[in-house]
Amino acid sequence: MNGTRRLRDAGQSLWLDNITRGLLTSGGLRRYIDEFSVTGLTSNPTIFDHAIRTAHDYDAAIRENTAAGIGGEELFFELALQDLRQAADLFRPVHEATNRVDGWVSLEISPTLAYDTKGTLAAAKALHARADRPNLFMKIPGNEAGVPAIEEATFAGVPINVTLLFSCDQYLASAEAYIRGIERRVAAGLNAYVPSVASLFVSRWDVAVAQRVSSALHDQLGIAMAKRTYKVYRELLASDRWLRLLNLGARSQRLLWASTGTKDPKVSDILYVKALTAPHTINTMPEKTLLAMAEHGDIGAMLPPDGGDAEAVLDRFMRAGIDPHALASDLQRDGAAAFVKSWEDLLACIAERSALLKKTG
Repeated sequence: MNGTRRLRDAGQSLWLDNITRGLLTSGGLRRYIDEFSVTGLTSNPTIFDHAIRTAHDYDAAIRENTAAGIGGEELFFELALQDLRQAADLFRPVHEATNRVDGWVSLEISPTLAYDTKGTLAAAKALHARADRPNLFMKIPGNEAGVPAIEEATFAGVPINVTLLFSCDQYLASAEAYIRGIERRVAAGLNAYVPSVASLFVSRWDVAVAQRVSSALHDQLGIAMAKRTYKVYRELLASDRWLRLLNLGARSQRLLWASTGTKDPKVSDILYVKALTAPHTINTMPEKTLLAMAEHGDIGAMLPPDGGDAEAVLDRFMRAGIDPHALASDLQRDGAAAFVKSWEDLLACIAERSALLKKTG
């Protein structure tokens, strides 16, 4: 039995942090579903940028849309939705077999809206309706502007993947926004079922402090922050407030581990996967990490519901001069800025390819 199957049997979902047209047309995604227990995927502008720059799979669609006068963001979303609809259809049997728990794909709205609550909400509603797939999440950042958009989107019945979360405080703010949205639906006599996931970014913590702490503390902060958040997550799931909603037909928002590719070449290539095995969670991993997990992965011990040694580890970082609360804010802000940069690079790439294809006919 390969490592990915062990994760599935332990109650954790494996999602792929990648999508390309070539992966779809070659049967690669179908193989990952069948052989590696992949039950969903996430996407972001960087992934699409790389796919368009390094292959010709999108040329025909870009040429056709450009000829029709479609460009910029509109052209990107046309390309992305073509891919994500196809992926959603591939995952549809999983979606139905798991009673809609799994089999999801995710689409990010424009990162330029990260600080625009109304714009975020409008884009999430419009893109979800345009996608016309029941198993598609819209990605909304869990920052200060995103929190009210999460509540309103949930109330409107739009499934949300909350992204750019780095700490338990940020997670709780978005989780409570989700709960408020569900409670408002119940009060309005609407169906309480509106799925959601909350994506906690892990490896970026360790990258951020690698040059600021001794080698003895390397590659530990991200896992400690994940353990702290997992404790809060388990407490929330067991709360009277949430159990009441479950009784009314709601579906608990699952915690998703994001940014789980190992950045440090000196440690295991499945470090974050092995350390973050937990039931009723999701690990979305890059293709390289997925293949490594399938080849030589071992799931190790389950995450302790009480957070285990998280607070002891975090105390060592505090004594080393690292303030996790302040750093979480920095990481979220810097992450939003990086997404905007990736978005701008992506649109520039599409414009360049459109011009080239128009010139060459």
